[in-house]
Amino acid sequence: MSTAYPVVAITGSSGAGTTSVTRTFQHIFRREGLTAAVVEGDSFHRHDRAQMQQAMADAAASGNHHFCHFGPDANLLPELAALFAGYGRTGTGKIRRYLHDEEEAGPFGQAPGTFTAWEDIPAGTDLLLYEGLHGAFADSDVDVAQHADLRIGVVPTINLEWIQKLHRDRTQRGYSGEAVMDTILRRMPDYVHYICPQFSRTHINFQRVPTVDTSNPFIARFIPSADESFVVIRFADPRGIDFPYLLSMLHDSFMSRPNVIVAPGGKMELAMQLIFTPMILRLMERRGRS
Repeated sequence: MSTAYPVVAITGSSGAGTTSVTRTFQHIFRREGLTAAVVEGDSFHRHDRAQMQQAMADAAASGNHHFCHFGPDANLLPELAALFAGYGRTGTGKIRRYLHDEEEAGPFGQAPGTFTAWEDIPAGTDLLLYEGLHGAFADSDVDVAQHADLRIGVVPTINLEWIQKLHRDRTQRGYSGEAVMDTILRRMPDYVHYICPQFSRTHINFQRVPTVDTSNPFIARFIPSADESFVVIRFADPRGIDFPYLLSMLHDSFMSRPNVIVAPGGKMELAMQLIFTPMILRLMERRGRS
């Protein structure tokens, strides 16, 4: 963890909704006049799209039918940990982008599914914001989590997560429902071993829980709306959290445990604004004192 240049890590699996949380942070940064270096977790995948297809085929041929982006072997996790640590000390580091589709790839004159070149983080940033799969990752070989000052987990209930992934990958990326289902099944072992444990290392988890039937996510025609869900907000350390204030601002919310608030799903962005703004300001105050 750093004082000079804070690192904020948003962690969630594919389709969990981490991008929405990133947008909330960007609103906070604009309002408070802060400049963030934004790092996409996909940019720390080890392989581009074509290479990943070959790597999965090679793994399957050797008996590993679960090789996927959730596991450490498919990612540059030592490099990610080094980025967090180095940025925290100096405010610099090397980053790149993964170009998902034609729209993203066009300005670079590259094919979709490729990476841009590594570049230095521009001078003058106040903090680093990571959004991806491994912001709270740790094992016996590498510890990414220890270098993040604020770790946030985005964890919809599993059927809702699958519905969101199915809709995103079919409508935005052109995948068939069968292809998305195959991906979900292939990733399940690494989801259990490498994604779930991260949510025990986060400072705050946001879990959206639908109040409509999601029992068969593979036939759902619509993603449950915010008003058709609750959001469960868990604080790892409730000390310093003004729960009476949050409950007064988040109407119709309640506490289910001493460190858990349950709020209407439509209040999720407001809850994030109320919770994260003072946390970011405290990180900036600590930075100023350093």
